[in-house]
Amino acid sequence: MASAIRAATPADVGAMLALMHELAEYEKLTHLFVATETDVRDALFGARPSAEALVAESDGRIVGYALFFHNYSTFLGRRGLYLEDVYVQPSQRGSGLGSAMLRHLAALAVERQCGRFEWSVLDWNQTAIDFYERLGATVLPDWRIVRITGDALEQLAAGRGSSSSSGAR
Repeated sequence: MASAIRAATPADVGAMLALMHELAEYEKLTHLFVATETDVRDALFGARPSAEALVAESDGRIVGYALFFHNYSTFLGRRGLYLEDVYVQPSQRGSGLGSAMLRHLAALAVERQCGRFEWSVLDWNQTAIDFYERLGATVLPDWRIVRITGDALEQLAAGRGSSSSSGAR
């Protein structure tokens, strides 16, 4: 079985979107999935790309992808590489494609002089946690993702966000 990891091209967007939907199904988050081919194409290949992607191929068929972008660490004073998604179809897991994509991204982070390479993982996904730890990653126990979306985002942007007595001013 011939396999390869390569940079995504505009022609890959349809296959990637299908894999993104598979990931949403796996994570039981399809109710949040609204991305379109246009959204993904613009994010990766538009006038101001906000992300990059790799695809994993097996026998000429796209069976996985990794979508990533740069962030910045004020403590390190350097940019980092943030992995938004890494997904390999269940039938291809154990083939080494996931490890190959992560190694490829680690090499890219080193080449780009990034201070770190990071991503998040769902706390119930022990299989993924074990996989990442085998690769040398550390799952940080003390950090939580903070997110604001939809109406709450609109309200905050308009200056109408809820205030609290937490002492934040």
